[in-house]
Amino acid sequence: MKPPEAASARPPLTTDRIVRAAVDLADRAGLGSLTMRRLGAELGVEAMSLYKHVAGKEQILDGVVELIIGEIEVPTDDTDWKEAMRRRATSARGVLGRHSWAIGLLETRSSMGPAAMRYLDANLGALRSAGFSVENAAHAFWLLDSYVYGHVLQETSLSPAGTPPPGTGPTASALEPATMIEYPHLVELVEHALESDYTVDREFRFGLDLILDALERSATAAAG
Repeated sequence: MKPPEAASARPPLTTDRIVRAAVDLADRAGLGSLTMRRLGAELGVEAMSLYKHVAGKEQILDGVVELIIGEIEVPTDDTDWKEAMRRRATSARGVLGRHSWAIGLLETRSSMGPAAMRYLDANLGALRSAGFSVENAAHAFWLLDSYVYGHVLQETSLSPAGTPPPGTGPTASALEPATMIEYPHLVELVEHALESDYTVDREFRFGLDLILDALERSATAAAG
């Protein structure tokens, strides 16, 4: 048992503190590490103490989703829809880049809290106000989320600098004569990547602009 002074020095246990500790733990060790026992140890309490503040792990996961979605920028009424979608996609990429383990979690929770509902409503509202039909607004939201999720998953397989880590993927040393003859287009791509100012940031912006332009054309055609 910890000395009384150690217990009194700890911040009081609250639902918010439990959820934030869950996010911190998942960031360090992955979602699979998130158990009530491990979480209690992180907070310096027995697992049973958590049940005074949460009903169980499912409530914690719902709180985690709320916390993460709450970090993503929400469109405002005074922003052009394309700029609003660009900013929210860029914000979501940054947030999920810090919590990439949460991508599957965001799509599998059956309940939505206030932060999630506010986020969805604001994004759909920005598209509807710009003249998107309900159907096209749904298409746009789904497509942008899919793009962000996919890009984040690709980025997590790269090094922090946004390039394949040493020893993985094609490099200059792999461009042997036999390879160059048999796979000329692959070699061409590798050489381009090695010689250009390639960055994942540029790739993200390029793809995002293509999607937004295509959504604008689709919405315009539907309105006409």
